[in-house]
Amino acid sequence: GHEALLSCPYVSEASLLMVTWKMKCSTCCLLSYRSDHNETRKVNCSERMMWKYSPGSDPALRIYPVNLSDEGNYTCEVVSSEGNFHFPSSLSVTVPPTVTLTCDKSRVAVCQAAAGKPAADISWIPASNHSTEEEVHHLDGTVTRVSHIDWVNSTLPTVTCLVTHPATNQTLSLSC
Repeated sequence: GHEALLSCPYVSEASLLMVTWKMKCSTCCLLSYRSDHNETRKVNCSERMMWKYSPGSDPALRIYPVNLSDEGNYTCEVVSSEGNFHFPSSLSVTVPPTVTLTCDKSRVAVCQAAAGKPAADISWIPASNHSTEEEVHHLDGTVTRVSHIDWVNSTLPTVTCLVTHPATNQTLSLSC
């Protein structure tokens, strides 16, 4: 859902003839600029893929909003009077999980970190050796983790679930 910006570090615009962005697959986006005709072309590109600035002065690729299908390897190819140059970039997409904490009738607390990429880590406060965890891998590359902790014999009124993830850290507390 955020913006991805892939830079093409070529700096000598005086001798620039052509710049092309390619994604590593046969039917994927091809975005090109030809300086002698001041012409840009898009082939198989969504509206979300565009030049960030004027390609003649800064040929950075902007993808907005980013989604999981944009993940992969990209190459900026520059043709100039000085030669042909290839600048590879790799785009990894991180997805924050949706976090919930519930407590059922039998006083089992359930903390769920749904559809995150990579998978989130779940821990409990106070720490417990009696938690169980399940993991579901989805077709889109995201992962749901669910952790259960038995709160029946606890004298503490509140259970806290701590979810750690590269895109977000969340702490949820609940009275069971």
